[in-house]
Amino acid sequence: QVRLVESGGGLVQTGGSLRLSCAASGRTFSAYTMGWFRQAPGKEREFVAAISWDGTTYTDSRKGRFTISRDNAKNTLYLRMNSLKPEDTAVYYCAASGGALNIPRIQAAGNYDYWGQGTQVTVSS
Repeated sequence: QVRLVESGGGLVQTGGSLRLSCAASGRTFSAYTMGWFRQAPGKEREFVAAISWDGTTYTDSRKGRFTISRDNAKNTLYLRMNSLKPEDTAVYYCAASGGALNIPRIQAAGNYDYWGQGTQVTVSS
C-alpha cells in the first residue's frame, strides 16, 4: 500500500512557475513508476509526465515546460512547471505504479495503482 500526498499548488500569474511535490509513504518508493496527471473542469484526466524506477523520464510532448524528478531518499516526487499558461489550470495528481511501465502504457491513468487527492493549480491571465 502506498499513500500519496500532493502539495505546492496554488494561484500563479501567467508566465510564473510552481513546483509540485508528492510525498509517498512506504519503504519501496524507489521501485515504483511515478507519474503526474492533471484534470481540468469538464475534461478527462491527462498525462503530464512520468519517471521510472531507474530515473528515465517521459514528458508529454506538449508539456516541455514541465520537468519531473524524484528523490528516493525523501520518498518524494516533484513536478517543476515553468512559463505557466491559463490552460495549465487543473487539479494535478500524482500516481504510483507497482509495475514497470514503458511507452505507451506509462501514459495511461489506468495503469497506475495508487493516487493522491490532487492539488489545485490556477493560472491567472
